[in-house]
Amino acid sequence: MQLRDLTTLRVGGPADEVLAPADEASLVAATLEVWASGEDWFVLGGGSNVVVSDEGFAGTVIRVVTRGIEALPGNGNAVRLRVQAGEPWDALVQFAVENGLAGLEALSGIPGSSGAAPIQNIGAYGQEIASHLVAVHFLDYVTGELGRVEASALDLHYRSSAIKNGRRGVVVAIELELARTPGGLSEPIGYSQLALALGRSVGDRVPLADVRSAVLALRASKGMLLDDADPDSVSAGSFFTNPIVSERFAGTLPLDAPRWPVSPDSSTPMVRPLDTFDPADVPVIRSAADRRVKLSAAWLIEHSGVTRGFRLPGSRAAVSGKHTLAIVNTGAATATEIAELARFIQSRVLSTFGVILAPEPVFVGAFE
Repeated sequence: MQLRDLTTLRVGGPADEVLAPADEASLVAATLEVWASGEDWFVLGGGSNVVVSDEGFAGTVIRVVTRGIEALPGNGNAVRLRVQAGEPWDALVQFAVENGLAGLEALSGIPGSSGAAPIQNIGAYGQEIASHLVAVHFLDYVTGELGRVEASALDLHYRSSAIKNGRRGVVVAIELELARTPGGLSEPIGYSQLALALGRSVGDRVPLADVRSAVLALRASKGMLLDDADPDSVSAGSFFTNPIVSERFAGTLPLDAPRWPVSPDSSTPMVRPLDTFDPADVPVIRSAADRRVKLSAAWLIEHSGVTRGFRLPGSRAAVSGKHTLAIVNTGAATATEIAELARFIQSRVLSTFGVILAPEPVFVGAFE
């Protein structure tokens, strides 16, 4: 089977074998059998965050397609869900919104599977799965055992996790805790662009369905929704993560370069009555070299001279016409062409601003 047919970017050669177990028990059994054989393997969910080489993959691809959402006993307004790893992520978000559960609404429209979501620690428009992930049910490659791993043990941080960084295995299911809010309102809006689209202010709560509709419209305007009628949607989504750098380095960039503190500035003075003073409460004063800020990869790309719609001469890979953070397949592009354009963008940003952009998708197979 050609892996290009299983990925949203539509590139990639054949795999020796592709397995797609239909239920959880079959997924575990098939995976253990592949591991016992000693052959090479990798796990494929929705195919939205992967670039497969033109040579394909010399081994077994384990497709996670198991579906199902189960409500677990909750506590008060908290509702826990156990979600099969193959459940499409946006179907889960739709389920939550339709059932009045807040916490995922700003993550509407993200392609891919639910099991892949914690691996990438997906986030958008002020929400991150890390805020509501309780645990993953994980088949561990080292032990061969299926266990429940608490979210706190996954080292979740910006677009990354322990699984992405080398803890091998298969996510079989995930557990989330969401909130049943009065009147079916969302979590406080945490992103200014979303607030503007809703005609509200950051911090406001609005009906869950309104947030979902606004996010879907925003993503569609950037070509970030899977849509056969939109050529800009033939992509792997955002191709680069937003760089995190020191505040001192960010100060060397043009003043109009967007930047956001990664965490609250701990150097803010604190006033406390003497009778409640505790030395342990005194914040650590950090220098600008230590404080971290997040930059906009899209801004860096555009201001390095790579414009929307840009492509290398003769290439069928291009920067999206709607958003510079996406690389699109304009028709029969090869994985090599995708990689060449990605490296060109990296070199332009590095030579212009001294920033190395990190790719967000996983690369499978051999790339020169």
